[in-house]
Amino acid sequence: MKQIPVSDITPKPSREVETYDLYAKREHIYVKFYKGIYKNLRIISGAIMLAMFYGFPWIQWGDRQAILFDLPNRQFHVFSATFWPQDFILLSVLLIILAFVLFVVTVFAGRLWCGYACPQFVWTWLFIWAERITEGDRNQRMRQDKKPMTAVLFSRKIAKHSIWFVLSISTAIAFVGYFTPIRELAPSFIALGLGPWELWWIGFIGVATYGNAGWLREQVCIYMCPYARFQSVMFDRDTLVISYDEIRGESRGKRSRKTDYVAEGLGDCIDCHHCVNVCPTGIDIRDGLQIECVACGACVDACDDIMSRIGYKKGLIKYTTETNLEGGDTRILRPKLLSYLVIVIAMMIYFGYVIFDRKPIEVDVHRDRSQMFIEVSDELIENAYTLKIANKGHTEERFLITVTGIPGIQLMSIDTVLVKAGELIDYPIRIRASIYKISQRNTPIDIRVVAKSNADTYSVNESRFMAPIN
Repeated sequence: MKQIPVSDITPKPSREVETYDLYAKREHIYVKFYKGIYKNLRIISGAIMLAMFYGFPWIQWGDRQAILFDLPNRQFHVFSATFWPQDFILLSVLLIILAFVLFVVTVFAGRLWCGYACPQFVWTWLFIWAERITEGDRNQRMRQDKKPMTAVLFSRKIAKHSIWFVLSISTAIAFVGYFTPIRELAPSFIALGLGPWELWWIGFIGVATYGNAGWLREQVCIYMCPYARFQSVMFDRDTLVISYDEIRGESRGKRSRKTDYVAEGLGDCIDCHHCVNVCPTGIDIRDGLQIECVACGACVDACDDIMSRIGYKKGLIKYTTETNLEGGDTRILRPKLLSYLVIVIAMMIYFGYVIFDRKPIEVDVHRDRSQMFIEVSDELIENAYTLKIANKGHTEERFLITVTGIPGIQLMSIDTVLVKAGELIDYPIRIRASIYKISQRNTPIDIRVVAKSNADTYSVNESRFMAPIN
């Protein structure tokens, strides 16, 4: 037997073990104040969204709120249209359309939605603004946070959190105002007369807004938002994203205006870190496109400002495509984008048709399950039904009920019923037919409900007439 040398079985000294933290402690991001065209665009888009969010609940439409999701009455009012739980399929279609619109935007221009219209970032910028006007700009806040608490600093922080609190509560009241009429909700809130339902949701939404926009901020976008994870799948070489022109910018370095930086082997980037200091997620775009980038354009504005000051050409950081950076020509209308556009247009056409073709009536027919049929005489058989009639219109309507399907079939109940606007009623009816006119135990019949004022407003429902046929 071959003997194994002792040196081969003796454990050798292990190399130094490298360890990695699975959770990195969050570093607070101090966003620097800046100006620029993309900031102005973001302010305009944010102002429009805030005006819509806060303003829509206060708009009146006739004798009711224009947009009101009336859960107790199961009615959802959107200006002139009223939707019922039976119309929830339309909500599903609308959400699918919005998802595909987001896909179109992402394929074309990356995370443009995140930077200019996402509610999380609209409110985050509002909270950053409140922080700046109370505690000062970036450098001042950094210096203050390194010093012990003073009376002046404490008053500044109280002012900041007071504004945050007002923004959070106003957001919560506006949100709940879509479910409870805001002209009743606001006075009740001021008078401390809120019910438990409103109080709970105002508290919940207020705390969520305060936490997400005030404390978590970029953490929501980086770790909690699923869009950041799958949006890269829709990117391609012709997607418009924020990029750093590495060929033009490298090598980075400080320089004097009097020196020939090109002769010294330097690029246009002076390594001032302004692009990092204004970024709300704290990334360095010069390291390439990252999952944390929300395409807000803050780094573009900051870099263009510095380039203008030192007399260099703008566009070192800009909205561009990978193809353009490599000297090629970007294809705007490409198969992926065209596919999404076709799907969106088709769904919008279908959705528009369904919305405009909706009839202001909804009827459900329920047979009486307690008794299959009633033998009124040797010849006549009677069945009982309940009609659930919903008047989705804005005026009361009188409906006429007719029955067909069996020769000589008769409606034994009053054939007209009055239904008020926005009302859902249960209307029991009895139907008779001659047993000599029925050839099977289970005969299909049609129950038609039509508005007397407009023959185009009707609903036809098929049901079954049961009879003792062997």
